[in-house]
This record gives sequence, C-alpha cells and structure tokens, in this order.
Amino acid sequence: MTELAIVTGGTRGIGAALSARLSKLGYRVIAVYRNDRAAAEGFGEAGVTPIRADIADPRSVEAFAEQVLGEHGTPSVLVNNAGINIDRPFLELTAPDWQQVIDTNLSGPFHLIKAFAPAMLDAGAGNIVNIGATTGIRPRANGVNYAASKAGLLQLTKCLATELAPTIRVNCLIPGMTETDELITRFRLDDPQHRAAVLAEIPQRRIGSPDDIADALEFLVSAQSSYLTGQKLIVDGGQFMW
Repeated sequence: MTELAIVTGGTRGIGAALSARLSKLGYRVIAVYRNDRAAAEGFGEAGVTPIRADIADPRSVEAFAEQVLGEHGTPSVLVNNAGINIDRPFLELTAPDWQQVIDTNLSGPFHLIKAFAPAMLDAGAGNIVNIGATTGIRPRANGVNYAASKAGLLQLTKCLATELAPTIRVNCLIPGMTETDELITRFRLDDPQHRAAVLAEIPQRRIGSPDDIADALEFLVSAQSSYLTGQKLIVDGGQFMW
C-alpha cells in the first residue's frame, strides 16, 4: 500500500499546493478542511481525499484520528498547515480573538501530533512538517495572537524533534510572501504600487508561488533531508535572512 500523508488546511492556497505535490510524489493524501466545503468538493487532484475536521477542537481531532487510523492506516507524513489570522491592535484584541488563533495555529498541531505520533513511532518512521510564519520570528503590529501562535509552533517543532527522535523527524517550513488569494487581498497586491513596494523588499524581486513552498516540502519529506530535524526552513526570496 502506498504511503499516507495528511495536510491540514489542505484544499486551499498553499495547503492545496502541498496536497497536490504529495499526491504527485505518490502519497495517498488526506486534505483536512474545516469550513470551505465548496473548495473541498471542487478539489480535483487525483489521490487526494478531503475530510472535514475542526483541528481547534480536541474532540474533533480525536474522532478524525480514529477515522484515519481505522480506515486509511498510519500516516508517514503529517503537515500542519491550517491557520487563521484575526488581526487587531493589542488593546482591541478580545479573549476569543486570542483563543481562537492559539487553538487553531498552535493547539491544533499539538493535538494532531499527539494523536498520530504513537502510531508513527510503532510504524518505525514518520515525518512531521509544521508550516510556520515569518511573524513567528520577527514581530509585527496588530498580530500578537498570530505571532505568538507561530513562535510557539516553532518551539513545539524543536521540542518534539528532540523527544520523537530518531524515529520521527519534525521540521518547520516558513513561507515568505506567497501569491495566494488571501495574500493578494491582505497586501493589496492587485495594486501595482503596493506590489512594487513589496517587491522592493525581496532580493529575488518576485513574490513566491505555492509551488515554491511545495518544492521545499518535497525536500523535507525526502531522503535528501534525512539528517535534518528540529530546523526552520525559510522560503522567502531572501526577504528576512534569519
């Protein structure tokens, strides 16, 4: 039986590219989605099965893991890509704004790894890739909840790389500016002046594509990276150089 991969947030944006790439590499892929049923039902990549789960809810994660392990087997690759932004100035940020972002971006990966790691350890191999963010390293205004969640995800990566070694490798893939519908809207990239201002900050003078991030994922799940764990791989055209 071909190997199984799970990608959360795997039917839209970067996640869709990651799901498609893993499928092309020969994996059976489960693409997890929460709300966008239309995107999931319209996801036409062969070898990809969309399954709905709310990774912010531990009970939903538990039910999802039971379903996957019972019906599909043990994953060899787990990609924690799902994430949300609720940006506000700190003094306007509510407790629910904080909790929802932390529950999705940080606690979700924790619960998923906790659910699947025992089976991966029993299988004798595993590869976990957490999708981070540049704001997990360099802070920004109006996003303390998001930045804190991604900083925590980076430390979760390092701690679990230590504890789950040598059987399971755990790394953090950090995309820079990547051309998705969400990014175009947030940074007004359909405006030539705004796009030019963004490009001026990137030494490669281009905004990344989802396939650029998929290329990095392909490396992280391949034998070529077999001596790499607990690391952050920043794919940003040289914008930050951390």
